[in-house]
Amino acid sequence: MKIFSSEQLYEADKITTEKQEIASIELMERAATQIFSWLHERMQGAQVPIHIFCGIGNNGGDGLAVGRLLIESGYNVTMYVVNCSDKRSKNFLINYDRVKNVTKSWPLLMTSEEDFPDIADEDIIIDAIFGIGLNRCPGGWVKKLIQYLNGKKAFKLAIDIPSGLYANEPMDDVEAVLKANHTLTFQSPKMAFFLPETGVFVPYFEVLNIGLDEEFILSQEPLAQLIEKPEAQRFYKQRQKYDHKGTYGHALIVAGSYGKIGAAFLSAKSVLRAGAGLVSCFIPECGYAIIQSSLPEAMVITDKEDDLITDIKINFTPSAIGIGMGIGTNKETVAALEKLLKETKSPLVIDADGLNCLAENKSLLKLLPKNTVLTPHLGELERLVGKWKNDYDRIKKTKSFAKKYGAVMVVKGANTMTVFEDKIYINTTGNPGMATAGSGDVLTGLITGLLSQGYDPLLASVFAVYLHGSAGNIASQEISFEAVMASDIVDRIGLAFIELFAQDPMPLSEPKE
Repeated sequence: MKIFSSEQLYEADKITTEKQEIASIELMERAATQIFSWLHERMQGAQVPIHIFCGIGNNGGDGLAVGRLLIESGYNVTMYVVNCSDKRSKNFLINYDRVKNVTKSWPLLMTSEEDFPDIADEDIIIDAIFGIGLNRCPGGWVKKLIQYLNGKKAFKLAIDIPSGLYANEPMDDVEAVLKANHTLTFQSPKMAFFLPETGVFVPYFEVLNIGLDEEFILSQEPLAQLIEKPEAQRFYKQRQKYDHKGTYGHALIVAGSYGKIGAAFLSAKSVLRAGAGLVSCFIPECGYAIIQSSLPEAMVITDKEDDLITDIKINFTPSAIGIGMGIGTNKETVAALEKLLKETKSPLVIDADGLNCLAENKSLLKLLPKNTVLTPHLGELERLVGKWKNDYDRIKKTKSFAKKYGAVMVVKGANTMTVFEDKIYINTTGNPGMATAGSGDVLTGLITGLLSQGYDPLLASVFAVYLHGSAGNIASQEISFEAVMASDIVDRIGLAFIELFAQDPMPLSEPKE
């Protein structure tokens, strides 16, 4: 699914009305009918008081149309017009006139704090004050209205976008944004829904298809691409009957130091779960017995040093290399990384301490092979690209970094984003239970394992992120968010592959002891 800017969506509205030969008010009615149907399906005529707060633009027009449809079906509705300007959109005025045909009580006009209504905890609030056309931060009594509504325990449903939130720009004032329980957005989710600073105002959303022109939608270059199950299914490479382990590559994991051999174990096991034919671990001598006994499927090569990596020597050409997990930033280790960057011809994934080595020795960035995959969390990203003002500035800096060094950037978080040149891919799988030690090591192994099988670096990154989140979802459903460990994610990578083509949700297996 594509994520568009507010400007693109306005253009889509315009082109749709022209090509379908309809008035814009008909498109608004189409959107309002979708919202009404969503509500009616869930409420089934329940007489819960519904308070609809309407601005004086098109979002307010949506709210008025929804209110009219609810009243026609016998619901208990009160509408309020948030009179914050003398300007009214044409479609708002049309719907304002239509309301009088279904109710004797016109929408109540609000002009100050004195007009704030009483709202009970069991009531429903529908937010139609500001839409994606908002161009300035709400202030004065309107800001206080939003704060008043936020203080109520009533269920809050936002139409298209919570009022006060910009679709694809940073917020001016977090105190002037409605905190919706649920958002019904039109045609395409908004970029703001997926960023840490703004996504907290949209904990849940659904996309309503209002029939915008498909040709225009398909032709537009989006702000970002949302990766859901249909997209992930297209990434998968089907195995052939006469393939063998050599077909799927020999991956190398360079990881670990004294006390951190677990990072090598998790990454290497993830490589194998991803489908690589062979995996070798290059680790310090102190980890030899650990890996050989805990992961017998892996081969082990050890450094001359007992407790850290100082000289990476192997006698084969890896089909992919994952490096950095738990290696530390010792100067000898940095030198070993530098040597590898200069000599390797293999696809490369760099994570954790490998990223910290790069951040502390910026000259190494010039040695990165083209299409190297970097997998920073936000702290590691800041050390690489510098501080940012807000989430949108972070995206801008990440794009610039990716283009400068020809890298694929996998920025880990609640909605992990993969950035390559000007393209952004936003993942939809995963959960808070995955915020646990070693989860990133598993992701690096997954990416390395897919690279080993010949997947393109960008595709491998986007696909691995999806599978990683899916495995985490399966684990959390079985044992809870709190109980998930990185090893639980590794053990469910296979189920994530199965889930990819399952017609129904995966049945839960019995929790493992």
